[in-house]
Amino acid sequence: MSAPQQRRIIFQHIDEPGYTPDIDCYLRHGGYEILRRAVTRPPGELRDEVKQSGLRGRGGAGFPAGVKWSLVDRKSGKPIYLIVNADESEPGTFKDRYIIHQDPHQLIEGTMISCFANDVKQAYIYIRGEMPHGARLLERAIAEARAKNFVGPNILGTGYSCEIYVHRGAGAYICGEETGLIESLEGKRANPRIKPPYFPAVLGLYQCPTIVNNVETLCHVRHIIDMGGVEYAKIGTPNNTGTRIFGVSGHVQRPGTYEYECGKITLGQLLYDVCGGPLPGRKLKAVIPGGSSAKVLRFGEKFTLKNKDGSTRELAMEDIPLDFDTLAACGTMGGSGGLIVMDDSVNMVEALANINAFYSHESCGQCTPCREGSLWMKKITSRMVHGNARREDAALLKGVADQIPGRTICAMGEGCSWPTQSFLAKFGEEFEAYHKPKKTRPADALPLI
Repeated sequence: MSAPQQRRIIFQHIDEPGYTPDIDCYLRHGGYEILRRAVTRPPGELRDEVKQSGLRGRGGAGFPAGVKWSLVDRKSGKPIYLIVNADESEPGTFKDRYIIHQDPHQLIEGTMISCFANDVKQAYIYIRGEMPHGARLLERAIAEARAKNFVGPNILGTGYSCEIYVHRGAGAYICGEETGLIESLEGKRANPRIKPPYFPAVLGLYQCPTIVNNVETLCHVRHIIDMGGVEYAKIGTPNNTGTRIFGVSGHVQRPGTYEYECGKITLGQLLYDVCGGPLPGRKLKAVIPGGSSAKVLRFGEKFTLKNKDGSTRELAMEDIPLDFDTLAACGTMGGSGGLIVMDDSVNMVEALANINAFYSHESCGQCTPCREGSLWMKKITSRMVHGNARREDAALLKGVADQIPGRTICAMGEGCSWPTQSFLAKFGEEFEAYHKPKKTRPADALPLI
């Protein structure tokens, strides 16, 4: 079965000939008209629209955005803040950067609608330090929007005022975790906070109620308010509404960013029909479906899933619908929508060594299991790929990885252990055999770590 037609909502105008990131172009395409209508409606009504839409966060966890908004403490009298999480640091993920570079005003409008809906007077866009061009584009877009009275004091003559500030991070992966991001925004080391009591909806930025939403998520808010929550919920599949942007990288013929309805396209359709399949003479071997921390899938494997009536069905990997729930039922996650594709030329031990080196470097060091566990996983896989593999390394790796999940303050413990656990489970034979003699790597080979 061929891939369905793209349903472009966020990418509606992106890549159109002549479409530019300046405000005049955005206004010619109907920009800020939805904000004009939104500020004439009761804020609670807008929040209900987002809740009815079923929109789930596009940053990784897939938590319902409307539910997150409903948890905000509105009784304390403290100011409410909104933070746009543009710290797109998950390896294999690049969709938010593309939105910022191509259509920054869509993000500004979605942010302003969300601010009005939640009585926010001050918002921050926390952008990754390695995205300087994106930061400049956002600064310019905010200035343009302020000049047109879409940002700042007395917006559109309504008496409502809200400012947006761009804050550049310092390039730490842990700042993608919302409480680590908040600590960094406050000028401190980005150590994630303990929850409870520090749930951002109650005790967030400056100990005030705070909403943290992803770039793509806030862009969807603009379209939800335009079409209505009930109509938006008809897009996609139940509990997986709307569209998703998939960023495909690795060993396919047409890598890139693609927008489809949630659950309406399968993994095989995306990789073979849309992305052109493997490179000539190669076969696809594995795919990480939601950024590097998601558990890897092996081509050819099958899954037994439960139906709602209690019966079971068998699902081939290529037939997995790309939605949050089915991917979770298959033992992995949709995560940030970044698909990393590997063909049969990839040595899975070397691939894991690179992933482990990254997570070991990026651990904030606050929790012993994550700090020491990620380091030891890096040491073991580094030793293996540099010619000193031992017979017991596979079992040792598993033992270390299994001791991390559920024992750390934030989810990075799980995120650094899942690759090792899944690589060993799916490609254990490569790790078991790695200690056996093999050809020496060429002297001029690039270093792996």
